[in-house]
Amino acid sequence: MGSNRINDRGAIEPLVRHLRDAQAMTTLIGNSPAFQDAIRGLPTIARSAATVLITGETGTGKELVGRAIHYLSDRASRPFVSVNCGSLAESLVEEDLFGHERGAFTDAHQHRPGLVAQADTGTFFLDEVDALSPKAQVSLLTVLQDKTYRAIGSTSERRVDIRLVAATNAPLEKLVRTGGFRSDLFYRLCVLCIKLPPLRERPEDILTLTRHFLGKHAIGGTTPPRLSAEGEQCLLNWEWPGNVRELENAIIRGIHLSESGLIEASHLGIQTLERREEHPTVPGEGNTISSFKKMKQVVIDAFEKKYLTSLMSQHCGNVSNAALFAGKERRDLGKLLKKHGVDPRRFYSPLS
Repeated sequence: MGSNRINDRGAIEPLVRHLRDAQAMTTLIGNSPAFQDAIRGLPTIARSAATVLITGETGTGKELVGRAIHYLSDRASRPFVSVNCGSLAESLVEEDLFGHERGAFTDAHQHRPGLVAQADTGTFFLDEVDALSPKAQVSLLTVLQDKTYRAIGSTSERRVDIRLVAATNAPLEKLVRTGGFRSDLFYRLCVLCIKLPPLRERPEDILTLTRHFLGKHAIGGTTPPRLSAEGEQCLLNWEWPGNVRELENAIIRGIHLSESGLIEASHLGIQTLERREEHPTVPGEGNTISSFKKMKQVVIDAFEKKYLTSLMSQHCGNVSNAALFAGKERRDLGKLLKKHGVDPRRFYSPLS
């Protein structure tokens, strides 16, 4: 009787594992060759204990891939701890990562575990790893090399067992060459690499993703609205600088703004003709040539408006986040938006 139970368990475990693997992969939507090539190796990668570096533009789904790796691995029942490295203040990075002991400083009234301890036995996902300060890079390297860390105020080191998965939209190799990122940490991170394609390189997935988002965000369990023919064409014509995240926000916006169950192009908050209309008159193409100074300003103005439109779309109209991303003061970015008539409210996501 006992041996039968063992045999039953042996037969069931592969099925359970298969169902778990299938569930992990269903969050990754897309049948285009570019996308399938990028994710095909995930089950094999997940079975490894090596660090993984996921690269791709903002909004391509890097954290979803990181979560899939976790749930496809034998750590699936353990913690998945995700942190955006851009949110770690340099003055607090040691405390955020490693925590502190009681009495370590004036306000340390009790022990506080850090992010590394929270991820012990599980997966530690570091998004925007390029934003780590030099100090934080050294700290992370120590954890990867020695599998140990020391909390602030502690006199001893603690061992930790984590699977590290990092993600970035920045060219880390270029940053290494220019001294903006430690080469030893880079080579520790990119043992296994996954590069996610931007949405403009997988246009055949746009409508598939759209149907998924229509169902996901349908209001109150009602029948999902549908897109008009013009709405679909609008989605297919846009270049999606914010990628899948921008597409999802456009669909959410369309669901909330449509009143008849039909989402028109005007409900999506994107201007597919804008990129054509913004190209300035170019000398040498049968057009009248103005002065050099005037033509230069035309080109600059066109670039600025196109850039601002894409920037606002990518950040859902959040001027503060957009200014941080663009490396500009919020006030200066606000002036540029006003100058070119780009209204951030047009890009707000109803659920953001």
